[in-house]
Amino acid sequence: MPMESKLRAAFEAELRQAVEAERGGALPRAWRHLERAHILSQAYAGPHVRVHCLMFAFGWRRGDVRELLGQLARILVAGPGSWLGRAPLGNTGGANVGILTPMPIPEDLRVLLEGVDKERE
Repeated sequence: MPMESKLRAAFEAELRQAVEAERGGALPRAWRHLERAHILSQAYAGPHVRVHCLMFAFGWRRGDVRELLGQLARILVAGPGSWLGRAPLGNTGGANVGILTPMPIPEDLRVLLEGVDKERE
């Protein structure tokens, strides 16, 4: 199922902000936006895999071998995890966290995701 338009807009905004932050040299902020995009994408296979590919590319540009290896594994399981509803909620998607570890969802993203869930009902 495709992302709801409000969720898609928030997802794309996080990705744009990640690009802008990285261009400006604000690498921790860029990564944080990728993590937020990951949280928003978890229920949607295509966007979920896309974020992991972008995280892989970020790791490549940084020369971060740990992130590259972690993202390769995540790229392989992201699509099936989304299709099967097995993506751990709130997980930020980086190699620095367990691949199946649920995490707290930031309040603003939680409100957005809950709104999407209510619209589906």
